[in-house]
Amino acid sequence: MNTLPHTDIVLVVDDSPDALSLINDALEVEGLDVLVALEGRQALTIAKRIRPDVILLDAVMPVMDGFETCRQLKLNADLADIPVIFMTGLSDTDDIVKGLEVGGVDYLIKPINPAELLARMKVHLKNARLTKSAQSALDSTGQHLFTSTNDGEVRWATPQAYALFAKAKVDSHDQSSAFANQLSRWLLKVLEAGDSLVLEGLDYPLSTRFLGQHSSGDRLIKLIDGNRPTEAALLRKKLDLTDREAEVLFWIANGKTNRDTAEILTMSPRTVNKHLEMIFPKLGVENRTAAAGVALRILAENS
Repeated sequence: MNTLPHTDIVLVVDDSPDALSLINDALEVEGLDVLVALEGRQALTIAKRIRPDVILLDAVMPVMDGFETCRQLKLNADLADIPVIFMTGLSDTDDIVKGLEVGGVDYLIKPINPAELLARMKVHLKNARLTKSAQSALDSTGQHLFTSTNDGEVRWATPQAYALFAKAKVDSHDQSSAFANQLSRWLLKVLEAGDSLVLEGLDYPLSTRFLGQHSSGDRLIKLIDGNRPTEAALLRKKLDLTDREAEVLFWIANGKTNRDTAEILTMSPRTVNKHLEMIFPKLGVENRTAAAGVALRILAENS
């Protein structure tokens, strides 16, 4: 069996001493650092003091059960991205769904098989590291991005997004603000990638564009400076394109197919292709991949 990195810290939360002992022994054999808690409140206190890399959480416990413990973890911005794996004797589908709805990434039925537990932990730890690496990369690329819960609470944002929030005097943690109210109402809709919202009543013009939904349920959103030209307008200016050509190129650069682009811009795929035929010679390229590369370079230089 491949061992997990020795630097990982695992918080095991279970009110059963026998279960704690079994899991602790299995994890220590793999060289992992193990923290233990007997119930939810204790687990939250430990997690705030020593941030674990993954949490193994029993669903049924006294004082605070696992479902509520997971909810509380996900409300804390510093702990929200820690993968939580539920362990319980509850095998009913409703309980499994409940565990996933409150933010769990996996669900193991007791009695726990140590080999299966370690295999699943390895997958979720790898995913968590990839997510963290992606966030670090975004932090350094100048992207104005943030993630939000459905009620408009900002869970994470790049430094550039926080700078725009400051310009607009938006407190991203104030759930009663005009920003949070408008955002939450918008997120109640069924959104597609590219859908946008112009925010009103702020001290600085801002708008948002929906990019997608994370597996945790949080929404990934781009924050747009209302005093800067749109990305399509920037491409039009820099590349001497028509308005429609710039819009087509923008969506192609964002990975959309001709059919997707046609639906977004309410035109036919054939028309999209005709626009591309006009775009290629203007950019001095021969295909859509090269055209997208030109567009992405310009957008990155001017982000």
